[in-house]
Amino acid sequence: MLKSILKHIVYPAKSVSDKKLAEIFAGKLVVITGATSGIGEALTLRLIGAKANLFLIARNEEKLRLLCDKVRENGCEARYKAIDLRQREELDAWCETLKKELPHVSFLFCNAGKSIKRSIYSSLDRMHDFDRTMDLNYRSMVALSLSLIPSLREVDGHIVYTSSVSSRYPFAPGWSAYHASKCAANVWCRTARRERKKLGVKVQIAYMPLVHTPMSDVNDTYKNLPAFSADEAACILLKLAMSNKFRYKPWWAL
Repeated sequence: MLKSILKHIVYPAKSVSDKKLAEIFAGKLVVITGATSGIGEALTLRLIGAKANLFLIARNEEKLRLLCDKVRENGCEARYKAIDLRQREELDAWCETLKKELPHVSFLFCNAGKSIKRSIYSSLDRMHDFDRTMDLNYRSMVALSLSLIPSLREVDGHIVYTSSVSSRYPFAPGWSAYHASKCAANVWCRTARRERKKLGVKVQIAYMPLVHTPMSDVNDTYKNLPAFSADEAACILLKLAMSNKFRYKPWWAL
């Protein structure tokens, strides 16, 4: 009972009108990272229903194929790229071709992310933890954004970044790699917002609270806490993208 009450108060149900989604996204080209799991997959399924044309990015090629089949069955265009966004050389090389492949992009949803909890003392010989977290949560978002800004500006497009509300609070022990990467991305997005007139692209941040996904539910503590579902988080991202707001944050994130 208590968990249900907390869910209702702290994580009120989120939804979005299918009709409104179709009005905004039908026929538009939308790029989604982290498209095969959690929030990214829920976002993909919502946009399939809205008849958007999709370019999906993730590591799981088999699932990417299946999702693209669903898009095509719905009468829309679909392409994908199976890539590990942490691999800098591969990502940089692909970004060069991406500029030519996608001349007009309406929305870029940067949703791929890595969560890691490990103390600094336990990381003395694990510099790769910081590299991989920064590469996925920050660098890949910047690399894709820089590649697609010329395409996005052609249609007054949007970059929507999935951040974390925890990056707005005093930092907790164990989360140095994660929070550093999210804060770096937040600063980039806020700076891009200041440069909007020159960029010609709208940048938006979702300071997302806890969401039940395969990534978060690995932690037994988080698994048993109230949280948004992946679909509710996708609705938050979509509503933000359809608005003139710069950011989303939960009502209690003062």
